[in-house]
Amino acid sequence: MKITGRIVRPGAVIPGHVEIDGPTIIDVVADNAAGDDIVVPGFVDLHCHGGGGHTFTTGDLAQARGAAGFHLRHGTTTMLASLVSSPFELMRDATAAYLPLVREGVLAGLHYEGPYLSGARCGAQNPEFLRDPSMAELTELIELGEGSVRMVTIAPELPGATKAIALLREHGVLAAIGHTDATYEQAKAGIAAGGTVGTHLFNGMRPPHHREPGPVVGLLDSVAVCELIADNIHLHPGMLAFAARAAGPDRAALITDAMDAAGMPDGDYELGGQQVVVADRVARLARNGSIAGSTLTMDLALRNAVEAGIPLQDAVAMASTTPARVLGLDDVGALEAGLRADLVVLDAGLRVKGVLRAGVWV
Repeated sequence: MKITGRIVRPGAVIPGHVEIDGPTIIDVVADNAAGDDIVVPGFVDLHCHGGGGHTFTTGDLAQARGAAGFHLRHGTTTMLASLVSSPFELMRDATAAYLPLVREGVLAGLHYEGPYLSGARCGAQNPEFLRDPSMAELTELIELGEGSVRMVTIAPELPGATKAIALLREHGVLAAIGHTDATYEQAKAGIAAGGTVGTHLFNGMRPPHHREPGPVVGLLDSVAVCELIADNIHLHPGMLAFAARAAGPDRAALITDAMDAAGMPDGDYELGGQQVVVADRVARLARNGSIAGSTLTMDLALRNAVEAGIPLQDAVAMASTTPARVLGLDDVGALEAGLRADLVVLDAGLRVKGVLRAGVWV
């Protein structure tokens, strides 16, 4: 199979074609008969709660499969299923329920956004379920998941947080710093303990101040990969572009943070046991108006990033290459010979024309 267009490779856009044999990229060849299509690697979403009317947050297998299928049609060929703060019983049940989807390759793993979060910065997380980090809970989930638990978001200022972060690091699980009221020093301590991701930078965090930089500056001025929700709601386009420049494409990752309302009409929805109202694509908690996830897809995130002034090759790195690397996946995230044939064909306006996963058109 040969797919032609402007091929976005690490650091460059070249006219040419991608040669595919079965599930594998055989070669990427430069030529002059490419046409107007843009060919990018399949998107990798580190942080997603659902979409297309389906949710990851309840531990329901059919719901999870539906959510993954929705985002696949928008170009996300690799993704984590993100839960919100929940009772331990739900976390345990979801870990067991989603293990078959991880083994099938439908999901790349699980992300627990909470419950070890700051009450002062919980955002749309249900405060009823927040608690301090538990070594016993994390150990049980890691063992039960058999490698499927890939990331846990923790507020580093909580009692026991640095020990929990170190435990995650020792077991190869990403520790993400987020929903935090940490000082700069506390954020840096969490990074030193093994924190390698910043959960949706700026959102759910103590805001930066010139006398107390807080976690935003602590994360930007570190080796951590910073998640950015490029929906023009969570972040102004100017702030998105600033953060992308500050971190660089090797340390910035576009995410959706989408909930089940993505791709659905405005109306009433639910997230973590709380009512959410979606109006004009903005999701907010009914009780206090807090932004509650997004209705974003990764293809729109890419368009928004480019419209914000981020070069196409950098935006693609942020949507594919960098998140694949932070997950430790060496077979996806770029258009290179020997990698899995996951790619998205976009028109000149960066809208999806076709999605290929493991050499098969979706």
